Amino acid sequence: MFLANKGSPQESSATTHHGTFLDGHEKAPIVLVHGIFGFGKGKLGNISYWAGAEEKDERVLVPDLGSLTSIHDRARELFYYLKGGIVDYGFEHSQHYGHSQFGKNYGQGHYPEWDESHPIHFVGHSTGAQVIRVLQQMLADKQFEGYNESTADWVLSLTSLSGALNGTTRVYIDGLNLDGKTMKTVSLLQLLKIAVLVYEWLDIPVFKKYYGFGFEHFTLPWHKIGLRGLVKCLAGHSGPFATGDWILPDLSIQSAVGINSNLGTHRNTFYFSYATKRTTKLLGRIVPSRLLDIHPLLMIRSLQISCWKHPLPDIPYEGYSRDEDWQDNDGALNTISMLYPRFPYSHKNCPLAPDFKDGQALQPGVWYFTILEADHIYFIVNRDRAGIHFDVLYDSIFRRCRKELKRSWSSIRRSR
Repeated sequence: MFLANKGSPQESSATTHHGTFLDGHEKAPIVLVHGIFGFGKGKLGNISYWAGAEEKDERVLVPDLGSLTSIHDRARELFYYLKGGIVDYGFEHSQHYGHSQFGKNYGQGHYPEWDESHPIHFVGHSTGAQVIRVLQQMLADKQFEGYNESTADWVLSLTSLSGALNGTTRVYIDGLNLDGKTMKTVSLLQLLKIAVLVYEWLDIPVFKKYYGFGFEHFTLPWHKIGLRGLVKCLAGHSGPFATGDWILPDLSIQSAVGINSNLGTHRNTFYFSYATKRTTKLLGRIVPSRLLDIHPLLMIRSLQISCWKHPLPDIPYEGYSRDEDWQDNDGALNTISMLYPRFPYSHKNCPLAPDFKDGQALQPGVWYFTILEADHIYFIVNRDRAGIHFDVLYDSIFRRCRKELKRSWSSIRRSR
């Protein structure tokens, strides 16, 4: 779960840019942040989570973050992956959720010069998009000890691809209770919990090197907690699943609303969102569309999400009134959630030009969004599924980062 200072909704105003542009923006790294169950460079053999999109540019970083850890913890890991040093999850957060304050040592980091003069382009898929937003707010709130000069301007652009910006109803289908935090006694999530805890408890190095869930900062290996410790974790008395410090509770609509209430859209950062949808309206009902094109793993889930009705009176946020608004989906997330931050309040937004056309007059502090006919994993792992659409999408994103998105010193000075 995420604990942070409240952001400033007023930061969603756009700025007109004049003056000398900061040097080196054309060389700013593009950082690709994976989603739930995802992985970075060096994991799962030679498989690329981004289906090789990282090869389209010479300055691309692909971090490997916790695949099931909370948005807060992944944001902290992403910071130290870039700047270097030992991951500090924060004293209060660590005490609250019962894990070590410190984690992996990233040494010198992958981009230690990162600062306001050397900003970064971020692209996040699924939960990766929300991780980037939380990281940016942490920078704005100066939450990293020893980095009191950090600002939101360290992020030059944020591109959300099928981003979990407002939560999803799928977590309730998979077994999260309507409180958005705890799990049902019998559910798919309980099976996932058992599998993950046993995997972490066994702590087999060759397996962990191949793939990990990211819970190293919790005390889970057998040689540290023994069989009794495993039983306590499985019984829900300790560990990430007991405290709620893992990704699924963060994906409930209730938690997303809470996280969003602390996050601003910042006036010197460019924002883009590519929402995905694989549903259509048939005889007055929302149903999966193009059944031969949707991934088999997502077909059943797409149907379940399109039929979801939130039980009354347990509505997820004040003002929730129409289940129909949440029924279009891509098999994993609700399309309404992927457009732009809109709950508990709507951030400034504008439709992105059709066909990703370059040359659209772009302003920072505005969420530019569009909807693509695709399922949740259409643009990752297997590029052959998307075909030419894969190249059109990523070429457009990378070209925009390199050619169109620049920030001037005068705009930064005016924002202070």
